[in-house]
Amino acid sequence: MADHLEASVTLPSEPASVSTARGFVVTTLAEWGLPADTEASETVRLIVSELATNAVQHTFGQSPTFTVDIELQRDEQLRIGVTDSHPRFPKRLPAAVQQDNGRGMVIIRWLAAECGGRLHVRPTREGGKTVSIELPWTVPAQPVTAGGQQEP
Repeated sequence: MADHLEASVTLPSEPASVSTARGFVVTTLAEWGLPADTEASETVRLIVSELATNAVQHTFGQSPTFTVDIELQRDEQLRIGVTDSHPRFPKRLPAAVQQDNGRGMVIIRWLAAECGGRLHVRPTREGGKTVSIELPWTVPAQPVTAGGQQEP
């Protein structure tokens, strides 16, 4: 595989784009060697879903689009970022806050850490932000079955 692979898609900031973002990432990673039926792919799918949902819900209409970028460095490091043009950074909610939503960043941070990765939030030159995860690239030798066990 190449030393550096990258792919990108820009989508309208609307709820239907969340599914499109998930599909784009899973399909791209499958082309790069990560089968869609693996635990790693499912984890990435959930992370992308949370990142894209945040880009749609928390920009308050001030970001007409968001961009999903995927980079794979030397078959070692996977980076997935979602960029929007809204200047407000995500905020951590105190654990005691009782809300039905607002836990997406906690979920993303936890999933990234479970996979040996990290979460980053960085400003863009245009005044928006990119929320990204970096994960070690691990391609399982065998797909995971519906029960969570690897096939022989």
